[in-house]
Amino acid sequence: MTSIADATSPPAGQRRESDALGSRLLPADCLYGIHTLRALENFALAGRPVRRPLVHAYGLVKLAAVRTIGALDGWRETSERADAIERACQELAAGLLDDHVPVDALQGGAGTSLNMNVNEVIANRALQLIGAAPGDYALISPLDDVNRWQSTNDTFPTALRLAAIREIGRLENALVRLQESFQAQEKRLEPVVKVGRTQLQDAVLITLGREMGAYAEAISRDRWRVAKCVERLRTVNLGGTAIGTGLGAPRAYIFRVVDMLREVSGVGLARADNLVEATQNADAFVEVSGILKAGAVNLLKICGDLRLLGSGPDAGLGEIRLPARQAGSSIMPGKVNPVIPEAVTQAALQVCANDQAITSAAAMGSLELNPFLPLIADCLLGSIDLLASACDTLARLCVDGLDADAERCRQSVLASTASATALLPLLGYAAAGELAAAASASGRSLRDVAIASGLVSGEAFDSLISPEAVCRLGSPDIKP
Repeated sequence: MTSIADATSPPAGQRRESDALGSRLLPADCLYGIHTLRALENFALAGRPVRRPLVHAYGLVKLAAVRTIGALDGWRETSERADAIERACQELAAGLLDDHVPVDALQGGAGTSLNMNVNEVIANRALQLIGAAPGDYALISPLDDVNRWQSTNDTFPTALRLAAIREIGRLENALVRLQESFQAQEKRLEPVVKVGRTQLQDAVLITLGREMGAYAEAISRDRWRVAKCVERLRTVNLGGTAIGTGLGAPRAYIFRVVDMLREVSGVGLARADNLVEATQNADAFVEVSGILKAGAVNLLKICGDLRLLGSGPDAGLGEIRLPARQAGSSIMPGKVNPVIPEAVTQAALQVCANDQAITSAAAMGSLELNPFLPLIADCLLGSIDLLASACDTLARLCVDGLDADAERCRQSVLASTASATALLPLLGYAAAGELAAAASASGRSLRDVAIASGLVSGEAFDSLISPEAVCRLGSPDIKP
């Protein structure tokens, strides 16, 4: 790419750049160039730029390339420009140049627009650093220098994998936070006996603590799965250039550039054994997305339970009280809605939708390349971000502050025939069933009916529905 001016000089405050399609004017101090300008005109689909973690990871990929080229003496007598390019890469990786990477999240060309946007920004920022004007590509070229020995097809997926690994660390922390929040409630609510339900019908007794503990265990499993899925992302195709054959890159560079990326990023990456295969296929992103979807499914179930347990509060279950976060209605005074579980539910549903998009996009790759990596990148990084934010929000604004209506739970236990199951070890199925039927028919509590029958004392009944008895694993009095 060159910036040879047309016969007519550009107006003041502007510069002219050229590509294979012609020439265009840009602001003189603009850090992106003609390729980015055309991308902005062509792609206005998502209405927002590429996700910033991908841009920052791209900065590290370019930094690794620059340093590898330097280590191989690829810059020769031009070390000054190499130093400037390296500094510009570091600024991009640190988020200092975010405003100069405006290309839309959804773009044709398998991510070429992002790669060229990055190349142009790094080149023009490097030109500034050596005291030259942006657009003076005879000194530092986005293609011949910043993109040397590289292709969109190896840098984009590598940057995506690196970005995903870095963002998954944030998700892990959020999962730990949510798990610990449920564990704290497990301990605090262990004494609260309540009616357990299957198919939304009264079943057997449980404690609120046990329910919270089950949620904690599910989140713990998500945390383990998310940590393990990082291994699916560590293998990268950097050095493979266009289709994995390394066309245009020295063999020494191919063997060293991933090691350099591992050094500059601090992430344990490895070069794929088969660079052609790694360039063709995107199934690893589908696998990781599936794990994210599993976490979203757990959040959907948990949030549904929290809404149900807190329903009412007067005409519903009302067994727990969720923190009141805002007025719930513009017409119904005093109404407070479970807005945090509702918001988290929507985030989880979006993650499930993203998974479907990733699955379809990965399946539609053709021959040596998948051209739909921009969609995969946007959805994958979006899912990680949504889940991390959802877990943090649910923990801080809901689970930490929820409380039990212990008296409501106790009255439900005494009124429910579910308590009859607790009498099985003492009375057997038939007798316990008769007491349950009598209580239902008379409108009296099972406890009163059982004591009146003379089959069980009040002390024995209370012992059988105590937290200790309810939480016990099995019935020790039953002989095998």
